[in-house]
Order: sequence, then structure tokens, then C-alpha cells
Amino acid sequence: QVQLVEPGGGLVQPGGSLRLSCAASGFTFSGSRMYWVRQAPGKGLEWVSHIRSGGGILYYADFVKGRFTISKDNAKNTLYLQMNRLKSEDTAEYYCAKGSWNGPRGQGTQGTVSS
Repeated sequence: QVQLVEPGGGLVQPGGSLRLSCAASGFTFSGSRMYWVRQAPGKGLEWVSHIRSGGGILYYADFVKGRFTISKDNAKNTLYLQMNRLKSEDTAEYYCAKGSWNGPRGQGTQGTVSS
């Protein structure tokens, strides 16, 4: 079955960087569109970014455009999210998801931006 595991995350000061990863198994990762979504405290799930199966076409929410970069390594079955110039409002639980923004997702990893 689909398994998505997101290690990483952590605490960083405003303006800092974090790199999230998502290890995938149980499906054909190279043929799958992959998503990052997040849920801030007290808010609903929101789409952050997604990447087409081949990795060449990327999409970003306006609030992360120019700061976050999504990528996927099909040889390693791993999805990444490089987050730069982080703001306090980026504090959230981050999830990778398969196929759509509300598709099967991992257990999540906490990213906290605070001084």
C-alpha cells in the first residue's frame, strides 16, 4: 500500500531555511504527481506545491512562490521541499501527498518558525 514518510522538519528562526523530505513506497513514484500540503494551527489543510511525475513541471501557491522549491528524485523515490526565507506564518504541519492535494499522505512533520 501507499507509504509516505516525512522525517525532518524542526525549529528555525524567521528568515531561515528548512528542507523537508518524503520517502515513498508501495506505488510507482516515478509515474506519480506529488504534492506538499500543510495545516497551520487552527486552520484547514492548504495546498503548498506540486510537481508532475517527471519532475519538470512545478506549481506553487502564491504565498510560497520564490521562497520554496519542490523537487523529486525518482531514482530514490523521494520528494523534497526546500523552504527558504521562512516566515512565522509558515509554521505548520507539513505533509506530502500522492496524486492530489487531498490524496493519501504521510504522518506529517512539524515546521516551526519562531524567534
